[in-house]
Amino acid sequence: MTLPQEFKERMERLLGQEAQAFFEGLEGEPAQALRVNTLKISTEEFLRIAPFSLQPVPWEKNGFYYEKEDRPGRHPYHEAGLYYIQEPSAMAVGALADAVPGERVLDLCAAPGGKTTHLASSLKGQGLLVSNEIHPARARSLSSNVERMGIRNCVVTNESPHSLAKHFPGFFDRIVVDAPCSGEGMFRKEEQAVLEWSPENVSMCAGRQQEILSAAAGMLRPGGVLIYSTCTFSPEENEGSVHTFLKAHPDFAVKKTAGYEGFSPGRPQWAHACPETADTFRLMPHLLKGEGHFVAVLQKKGEAKKREGGWKLSSVDRSVLKLYRDFEKETLCCELPGIPLLFGEQLYLLPEAFPIKGLKILRPGLHLGTMKKNRLEPAHSLALALRAGEALRCHSLSVQEAEAYVRGEVLEGQGEKGWQLMLVDGYSTGWGKEAGGMVKNHYPKGLRKHLLSGNATRA
Repeated sequence: MTLPQEFKERMERLLGQEAQAFFEGLEGEPAQALRVNTLKISTEEFLRIAPFSLQPVPWEKNGFYYEKEDRPGRHPYHEAGLYYIQEPSAMAVGALADAVPGERVLDLCAAPGGKTTHLASSLKGQGLLVSNEIHPARARSLSSNVERMGIRNCVVTNESPHSLAKHFPGFFDRIVVDAPCSGEGMFRKEEQAVLEWSPENVSMCAGRQQEILSAAAGMLRPGGVLIYSTCTFSPEENEGSVHTFLKAHPDFAVKKTAGYEGFSPGRPQWAHACPETADTFRLMPHLLKGEGHFVAVLQKKGEAKKREGGWKLSSVDRSVLKLYRDFEKETLCCELPGIPLLFGEQLYLLPEAFPIKGLKILRPGLHLGTMKKNRLEPAHSLALALRAGEALRCHSLSVQEAEAYVRGEVLEGQGEKGWQLMLVDGYSTGWGKEAGGMVKNHYPKGLRKHLLSGNATRA
């Protein structure tokens, strides 16, 4: 890897005697990790069944390093949403965000979904999670990951931060801003970040970060917490961005937060000598097993006011609701909480009353299914959000059988007609419908793939 000369000179100037160790760290092998999805499986149970070589990530209790040969992205457990493959340093954001069940939480720059899925695990299905991405293609990828992880209480939006701020003044308890940045922390993993780097791009990113942070500030309630993060080493985008934001928003302060093994304090001397930035965190690749990252926990002054009631929504058509209740009675053994909402022919469960009008929304909560004349065809999202005990009929698959299911193959029936929740080792992975002794495969055609059976037997 050939680093930009101006970047090298800047880091040598800032780090002094530490620079040599820093550059050696950048030349090392990148770490790879996954985070257990505790919405679907406990970490203890996952460690019992996982066929991978796992070592704990110090700052995330559900995070684990894996070996290159493990290839967890090609295992049926991945399709079942039992874990999210995430760069280990990036897990620090969700850990420091420390979301609490029942809160209203916003992930403002959310794609591809690492922070969103982390926040969802912390919320434990309680409260509201709004996950926003301004770029449409990336927003679709984000929505897909929300689906795979079985998240019930997440609304995915495709808006600019400024537009979103108009709809939600003082609404959220906690906001994560994983800001677009110059990407210096990803140099050893992404060659494109090296090619696109320039001092001008650093300055442009710092300016854009202030616009995003300003929008976030207006959406946070008094007493709320704002987590700002980047994957860059640039002082202008890290300590500098925090300093500029605090000057423009005196109702905010850096919240003193305990760090984790390998974390370094922010460097006030690198930008504006703002003493508060010493209570931010730098994750440096020569001091821990992960890429470069920066995290600041900021708190809005004041006390939270009593929440106002939600927005009024038009009720779903009674005939549509009856079809869903009929499906629920015939297929499920639980009643899912939420507000039924019909989008065209698609039926969703909104986690709480929410201002739909005027927003670009990709996923208004949990997708229940498609309305077809006199029936509801259940959505893949619904299957992934269910646990084994929540469906009346389940079809158990071994890991090898699950590989055939994910390829789209027809399976032999088990004698129970109707919709069946397909389970791999007890965890939901999709729908099948049995008739005539065979199970028609309803795994989405766009997701079908060949997996690596070698991972199924690795000790």
